[in-house]
Amino acid sequence: MSRNFITRILVFAFALSLICGMAAAQGTMAAPSKTTKATAASTDLLDINTATKDQLDALPGIGAAYSQKIIDGRPYAKKTDLVNKKVIPQATYNKIKDKIIAKQK
Repeated sequence: MSRNFITRILVFAFALSLICGMAAAQGTMAAPSKTTKATAASTDLLDINTATKDQLDALPGIGAAYSQKIIDGRPYAKKTDLVNKKVIPQATYNKIKDKIIAKQK
């Protein structure tokens, strides 16, 4: 066999391994990002039954007075109890409803 033929085979094998490696990397990277997004979404929710005053203060439209009212009204069976029990107004609830959860023990 000629040296040129062997070189071509080696270059082809190397190129093939790069292509296969990139395809495998793309396939494995897609799955964790979906899992990470799902995990991040569930961990980003603030539990109104256990959140600290500072954590509640950081929510949009919630200040010192509303955060204290939320703490004083605990426990909540559902996050909608914040409006049903007249702890916060509906407009304020609309700002935070996608950021909170009311976990049960």
